[in-house]
Amino acid sequence: MQELTHYVNGEKVAGTSGRFADVFNPATGEVQAKVPLASKDEIDAIIAKAAEAQPAWAATNPQRRARVMMRFADLINQNMDQLAELVSREHGKTLPDARGDVQRGLEVVEVCMGAPHMLKGEFMDSGGPGIDLYSMRQPLGVVAGITPFNFPAMIPLWKMAPALVSGNAMILKPSERCPSTSIMLAELLKEAGLPDGLLQVVNGDKEAVDAILDNETIQAVGFVGSTPIAQYIYGRAATNGKRAQCFGGAKNHMIIMPDADLDKAADALVGAGYGAAGERCMAISVAVPVGEETADKLIEKLVPRIEKLKVGPYTAGEDVDYGPVITAAAKARIEGLIDSGVEQGAKLVLDGRGFQMQGYENGFFVGPSLFDNVTPDMEIYKEEIFGPVLSTVRAKSYDEALNLIMKNQYGNGTSIYTADGDTARDFASKVNVGMVGINFPIPVPLSYFTFGGWKKSAFGDLNQYGPDAFRFYTKTKTVTARWFSGIKEGGEFAFKQMD
Repeated sequence: MQELTHYVNGEKVAGTSGRFADVFNPATGEVQAKVPLASKDEIDAIIAKAAEAQPAWAATNPQRRARVMMRFADLINQNMDQLAELVSREHGKTLPDARGDVQRGLEVVEVCMGAPHMLKGEFMDSGGPGIDLYSMRQPLGVVAGITPFNFPAMIPLWKMAPALVSGNAMILKPSERCPSTSIMLAELLKEAGLPDGLLQVVNGDKEAVDAILDNETIQAVGFVGSTPIAQYIYGRAATNGKRAQCFGGAKNHMIIMPDADLDKAADALVGAGYGAAGERCMAISVAVPVGEETADKLIEKLVPRIEKLKVGPYTAGEDVDYGPVITAAAKARIEGLIDSGVEQGAKLVLDGRGFQMQGYENGFFVGPSLFDNVTPDMEIYKEEIFGPVLSTVRAKSYDEALNLIMKNQYGNGTSIYTADGDTARDFASKVNVGMVGINFPIPVPLSYFTFGGWKKSAFGDLNQYGPDAFRFYTKTKTVTARWFSGIKEGGEFAFKQMD
């Protein structure tokens, strides 16, 4: 049985707490490794080492820090297949999906090559008689990132790249379910020239998270996960005087208008609803066709597409559409929610419960499920299922469909499929959701914009990556300067204020 490690001061380091968690192979259901769970004492010692390394890094020219990111990006590209295989082995997602995971993180690293521009301050001369004003962006010090299981490469890269290039040291706590990718990324960063101690990867559970939140050296915390945990981390971090950027759950809707191209809408729903086994915070989990005729035609087009989906382990090849969910508990929860949908009166058009693969009978697979006639009072609508389940909520009008989204507690992403520009423009303007797609199913912005939801999908004022990341990981200092002229008289300087 493989025993995994932490990554401290540029080296793999065994845990000392004596506590471990199982790392499963989701396709087989077998334990493939043990990961150490750090104690508070371990966390505090690791943070102290990061604090020692950070000042010299902060004093390094931003352009030199950006060059580390350039080399890092090159190394990620060189090791893309190995990273993707590592993601697939611990998470279960297909290799194409795993490569996409790495690629979307890489794109943020590429933006961080432009850090010198992003870190520039402002300047104004003649703010008053002889007065200049200028601002500078300075790193916070030691910051932390707490990342989820569903994107083992992308989200750690979203956290570490802007934090480090801004001059901070980072404590990264990846999900204990998929810990190995973060260790490999840390090793590549060292190879790229990052000094030891600036990126510390520590594995752990709630004890480690609480130690991070309570440690006075940590100045900011970034988190991605469920809404209850996001609220908890945001509240505890704020109480301890830290910046916090916490992203939670989602219930993403797609409105399908009567004038939409239903073939394109159906294709989009299948990809957005079932890709990565639905374990994406930007997955479309609710289809909202407007009008009974639209709904009937949409269901008719969805069924054969969904029935053709191939479910299997990542080792089965490139044509597998999605793999297992992350744990047996996740599988049981998803199937329990499908049970509740049936019990509460929704029409189960396609049933993914009890799915098994020959040779992988103990794997955590869930077949694709499709519900029709779902109503907002049902558990399958209210809960974030985080699995391969698509719910259809029929709306009589555009206003009813829009209102459904507006009333939902989550506000991560949403989409509309329509041929009418006025409807699309109205939707984009009015909907209270952070990321909006128009004839685009998963509206994740490009890495030089910014990613973030509204309502109970996000806590904190600044989003992930893009310009907001540099604002989050730095603090602004503004200087007001006035100089005086010196006139030498009798060997002394008599200073006169410049008028």
